[in-house]
Amino acid sequence: MPRRNAPQKREKMPDPRYNLTLVAQFVNCLMERGKKQVAERIFYDAMDVIQQKTGQQPLDVFHKALNNVKPLLEVKSRRVGGANYQVPVEVRPGRRTALAIRWLIGYADSRSEKTMSDKLANEILAASKNEGAAIKKKEDTHKMAEANKAFAHFRW
Repeated sequence: MPRRNAPQKREKMPDPRYNLTLVAQFVNCLMERGKKQVAERIFYDAMDVIQQKTGQQPLDVFHKALNNVKPLLEVKSRRVGGANYQVPVEVRPGRRTALAIRWLIGYADSRSEKTMSDKLANEILAASKNEGAAIKKKEDTHKMAEANKAFAHFRW
């Protein structure tokens, strides 16, 4: 990172189907080895599965799931006088979204369904109902921050 001024944020291109930058960010995180078309197909197939299962707009379910998974607090290690403390800090909005996307994809991948699109669809559906592994991760993160609230005065 440069010392003088912060780098400019680059504008993200929206995805072709829904024309949303959030979906493009999700697809980019889902992508492996530069295979963007494969990642797009997985995401769009998952949206179709959600449409069939719920009968609702899949983007509404996706946004609800993402908002449910977004963490408000996390802990960061801070070294004070030879001891490491887990200091609770609020999560910045950009990192909040990035963590939610990362957790949804990671826990979808560890599910036991057959295809990745089915795994992703079921994890998104579970997260929209405040269930699933990604929601558990968020709650664990909040519990950790709550348990270390006594060290909040070490915040920098």
